[in-house]
Amino acid sequence: MHKAGFVNIVGNPNVGKSTLMNALVGEKISIITSKAQTTRHRIMGIVNTEDMQIVYSDTPGVLEPNYKLQQSMLNFSNSALTDADILLYVTDVVEKFQKNENFLHKVQKQEVPVLLILNKIDLTDQETLVKLVEEWKKLLPQAEIIPISATERFNLDYLLKRIRELLPESPPFFEKDTLTDRPARFFVTEIIREKILLTYEKEIPYAVEVVVETFKEEKKIIRIQTVIFVERESQKGIVIGKGGKALKHVGTEARKDLEAFFGKKVYLELFVKVEKDWRNKDNKLKTFGYQPE
Repeated sequence: MHKAGFVNIVGNPNVGKSTLMNALVGEKISIITSKAQTTRHRIMGIVNTEDMQIVYSDTPGVLEPNYKLQQSMLNFSNSALTDADILLYVTDVVEKFQKNENFLHKVQKQEVPVLLILNKIDLTDQETLVKLVEEWKKLLPQAEIIPISATERFNLDYLLKRIRELLPESPPFFEKDTLTDRPARFFVTEIIREKILLTYEKEIPYAVEVVVETFKEEKKIIRIQTVIFVERESQKGIVIGKGGKALKHVGTEARKDLEAFFGKKVYLELFVKVEKDWRNKDNKLKTFGYQPE
């Protein structure tokens, strides 16, 4: 008997979805920062054993869209409700119950098993936790509530046990040596974007998109050229920084992670270009992979 299924992770921004995904997959598939909207795409991480294949899917945090990019991100989250075999609805101990009620109503209507993951329990006490569980039972009566701490790896063993038990019988969906549905270039852009999120303040990280122009893998080195797109000339100046210092910092930090990720030397070149208002342009969102062609 072989089990396989799609375990889709959904929830509001900053509740720890990507941290949980990486912990369950055992690899750094999704980038993690304390900023909202870190995850922009739907990213799969695949765990294989001899008799099982779990296809985890991390999604952008659910938010009310202010521009077309955010609408595309919401579409990724909504799509995760339609093809899940098991749904992990992630919340945490500080989140307001009424946040994004529209999305919560969709979760309430799910017919597949729903595991409500109450994350960050290391930040609260037992009494508060009991009250939170009671409140969530009223909101999602069909869900099984599992308190965890993704960063401390608390109760992840039990969560994994429940996922395995609930997985349907099925042949594998992907080859057994597959770790993700994304190509190497995608992880280059995500690692650079993570460094941008950690380096710059305010609007800059949200106005940025990273595109790999060339990716040449040689025996001992990978040569990568990338373009960082911004929306305005003023943003270009900030990204480059005085004397190119800020961009150099991003490049150095990204190169270290890329070398660890690929297990070989990386020569990384970063260029910055202006693409006015790209977050609201359908053709650019298609080019950058946020909308179907």
